Amino acid sequence: MKRIIFALAVAAGALAGCAVYVPAEPAVVVQPQGGPGNGFCPPGQAKKGNC
Repeated sequence: MKRIIFALAVAAGALAGCAVYVPAEPAVVVQPQGGPGNGFCPPGQAKKGNC
């Protein structure tokens, strides 16, 4: 039983020094919809000349 506890303590100590690094840039790029040039115009905006 003491060996198991000792092994768990050693494993916990070894993992305590680990660090996880996450990239600063987002992986998902969201493109806005609407507005001129992308083929989508909300209702009523074409009459106002916004598309």
